[in-house]
Amino acid sequence: NQTWLAQPAIFVVEYALARLWMSWGVKPAVLLGHSIGEYVAAVLADAFTLEDAIALLAVRARLMQALPAGSMLAVRRNAAELEALLPAGASIAAVNSPQLCVVSGPTDVLRDWQPSLEAQGIAVRVLHTSHAFHSAMMDPMLPGFTEAARQVPSRPPKIPWVSTGTGEWMDPGKPVESDYWVRQVRQTVRFADALGAVIGDPQNIMLEVGPGQTLGQLARQHADKPANATVVSSLGPVGEPGRDLASMLAALGRLWVAG
Repeated sequence: NQTWLAQPAIFVVEYALARLWMSWGVKPAVLLGHSIGEYVAAVLADAFTLEDAIALLAVRARLMQALPAGSMLAVRRNAAELEALLPAGASIAAVNSPQLCVVSGPTDVLRDWQPSLEAQGIAVRVLHTSHAFHSAMMDPMLPGFTEAARQVPSRPPKIPWVSTGTGEWMDPGKPVESDYWVRQVRQTVRFADALGAVIGDPQNIMLEVGPGQTLGQLARQHADKPANATVVSSLGPVGEPGRDLASMLAALGRLWVAG
């Protein structure tokens, strides 16, 4: 629950897994990162150096850690319906699937709002998080982060990359501007839209590279997923220690069988 540690730790696990897969001959045709995962995507695409990415991420995490605490709720509703229900001060932090969003904001605001959602039969789950990420509560850190982001050189991505900030393809001919990373702190994570750009092609095998299996589950639930699409998670469910090697080898076997 310590953001200044958790965010670099997520990056390290994802980056190490990605390099392990690549050392085994599993090379990405397209990259797509959820929030912190976009920093990993940027390094793999050679838009950032590893050193620059993790240094900038460390600044991001420290600035976030210094902000007032907040909360996040996973809500089973589409973004359009949810916008009409949002209380003042809350933001849609992520659109993870057509019927699953994350709402972020002050703890008291979300705590008071939750019973009204449940009274309408809307499924709600409190997320274990220290801050209200991707909400207006991030605004005070933006000036300091903007200054840090502008010091980091960037290159055009060498591997196709779908932005979860916009849900669209990154421009392969342009370096990623520093303002992109500033906007990424605040704007909604449009994971469902980004996934929609690639999941409709049955040739694409979706490989989740990070802790847990949440993104793989979201991919399996996506409305545009072909019935025969292959979705594989690298590691086992969070909270089940001792299974990592077995999970990786099982995932490798599934990729082999899928060609």
